[in-house]
Amino acid sequence: MNVLRIVANIQAPDLMAAKRFYQDILGLDLMMDLGWIVTFGANTSMKVQLSVASQGGSGTPVPDLSIEVDDLDAAFEAMSGAGIPIEYGPADEPWGVRRFYVRDPFDRLVNILVHKS
Repeated sequence: MNVLRIVANIQAPDLMAAKRFYQDILGLDLMMDLGWIVTFGANTSMKVQLSVASQGGSGTPVPDLSIEVDDLDAAFEAMSGAGIPIEYGPADEPWGVRRFYVRDPFDRLVNILVHKS
């Protein structure tokens, strides 16, 4: 048996808030909209990963989601410009990432990161 995909499911009473955060601000594509569930994604190949942690690193709480981007500064500007409070960072971490934390409209802690080259 091989795991083909891992999907994060977030309970949300307001799907429009999800569209604003994940589609409009983060730039994910709307892959499916059934009225009661919306799925966002990107038409790229991704590695299947599931992280289990006792802490979030550098003394931070464990985030609910981690989203890797190609331009952290652009993501930071998009979040700040949308009035989303930054809860941590941006910070250069000793394990080779630069990241910041925000909360999505459903109070999920989201780690937005880029791997440093």
